[in-house]
Amino acid sequence: MGKFVISTRKNGEYQFQLKAGNGQVILVSEGYTSMSSCENGIESVKKNAPNDDRYERRTTESGKFRFNLKAGNGQVIGTSETYESESGRDNGIESVKKNAPDAEVVTEA
Repeated sequence: MGKFVISTRKNGEYQFQLKAGNGQVILVSEGYTSMSSCENGIESVKKNAPNDDRYERRTTESGKFRFNLKAGNGQVIGTSETYESESGRDNGIESVKKNAPDAEVVTEA
């Protein structure tokens, strides 16, 4: 089962990562100025993750693949790692759909 891990960046902002059951990071958030905003971002990911139309599939300039998960208002709420193949990216999307809705939330010190 997946989990959201909240951490603090060096600049004091909060950020979350969605990790799959095997510990691999499958989605990373932007920086948030407050813990409550970060927690709201997690709730937005949980809500939007099952909806395929919320995923923006992208190809980088170097020909690699990534995706963004967007909220209903179009704002990016999470970004994937870079994948070597289109199928890897699509597997990453499926992993977010599977792991995010019921993932526990933990905070790192």
